[in-house]
Amino acid sequence: ARIKDVARVDGVRANQLIGYGLVVGLDRTGDTQRSAFTLQSMSAMLSRVGIRIDPKQLILRNIAAVMVTSKLPPFAQPGTPIDVVVSSIGDARSLVGGTLLMTALNGVNGQTYAMAQGPLQVGGFSASGDSGSRVTQNHLNVGRIPGGATVERSVKITIGDGASIILLLNKPDFSTSRQVADA
Repeated sequence: ARIKDVARVDGVRANQLIGYGLVVGLDRTGDTQRSAFTLQSMSAMLSRVGIRIDPKQLILRNIAAVMVTSKLPPFAQPGTPIDVVVSSIGDARSLVGGTLLMTALNGVNGQTYAMAQGPLQVGGFSASGDSGSRVTQNHLNVGRIPGGATVERSVKITIGDGASIILLLNKPDFSTSRQVADA
């Protein structure tokens, strides 16, 4: 077996990223007026582009508040595309057909490491008939955007102390550690 198949280098790992955003373009399946944070977010976003509007005047049905998550892979450099997962946090019924607006993805230290935006792919569907019948397949409030974020900042990785590196076994035992040391 190759060492990279049984061990990993200490300090080389992915980092979790998270952000809050808005999905637009929904077909009347977005958040309702009960989701006050969606109203506030949409009003704030519109004011950033020069449109002033009272949040009480907004009718949401085509917008949903979402959390966006991703993993920043080790050695990722600015410009690298990464996948994102988008999950509804309000009372939206579906994210099918939606587009995520530009969302900053932050690390645990609060710094922005990537920016996400784009059309969602939802792995489900819902259909209803005039008789009131309805069928739903899979979960409609979570979607993915493959390559939907672009890395804006890399994470500095320090490997070892200059004289040695530490290998962490995936399934540690004495036999494997002896074989790795011999290799």
